[in-house]
Amino acid sequence: MKPLIFAGILLVASGTASLADGLFWVVGNRATGKCDIVTSNPVIIGDIWFGDGPYKSRADAMLARSTIRACPATTPDEEKAKDGTN
Repeated sequence: MKPLIFAGILLVASGTASLADGLFWVVGNRATGKCDIVTSNPVIIGDIWFGDGPYKSRADAMLARSTIRACPATTPDEEKAKDGTN
């Protein structure tokens, strides 16, 4: 019976971790003075002073970042650098 319970716990734990795949968060970084979009659930400690999300797409996270007052506006050059386009 114990091996069955242990197997069930492992199954639930791995399923929970896979639910975070493909999600995006907006985090405020004190060290850089900017807001970044990350793909892992942020831990609010040290230089990371807030986290907002999750969002289903990068576009949704970028829209949310533009509405957060604590986030400075990004320039078009910064957007291109992050997107990897020229």
